[in-house]
Amino acid sequence: MNIGTKSLLAGAHCLLIHPFCVWRAWWCLFGVPWDPRILCACFLHDIGYFERDEIEGPTGEEHVLLGARIMGWLFGPEWAGECSRHSRYWCKRTGLPVSRLGMADKLAFAMTPGWLYIPMARWSGELAEYMRASRERLEGNQCFTEAELRLLHSQDPREWLAGLQSHTLRWVQQQHADYLKLRSVRPAKLNQSSPAGLP
Repeated sequence: MNIGTKSLLAGAHCLLIHPFCVWRAWWCLFGVPWDPRILCACFLHDIGYFERDEIEGPTGEEHVLLGARIMGWLFGPEWAGECSRHSRYWCKRTGLPVSRLGMADKLAFAMTPGWLYIPMARWSGELAEYMRASRERLEGNQCFTEAELRLLHSQDPREWLAGLQSHTLRWVQQQHADYLKLRSVRPAKLNQSSPAGLP
């Protein structure tokens, strides 16, 4: 069984756990997500990992496409965009802003306790891939604090996770603050016409 399928079954993107964490994170950031389209997006955004041989890297980054296609077919292009833009790497590749779902997805990761995340990610094979990839991205990156850098260089998965979660939480806080500022200057009519809430 490949790493993508394992991730969805019982790994970091487990369909029985991760979507509910994302839904809860959305609640923390934007209020109670009553809209059923949000719940669908929480469940479908990572479905493209099915049958993927990698999580990080070019093939893994394309996992956003399947969920976006399904959301677009069900609810229209705004929700396809909300789903595809949950990935920071996909957004960099396409030059588009990260969506609300992307903020909730990253907050869900930052809120997941290590006692749950590490065994799941270790079983699927993702942990080693994530630790290796995060260290490769450290070179010349100025957005990490000294404490985070020290933790991210650790061989202990718990310390590594604490460093990455700290950095991710700071990123979410900044994105959320920028989103709220943008919402405050938008005309009310525009806000009503954008159900996907493009940040």
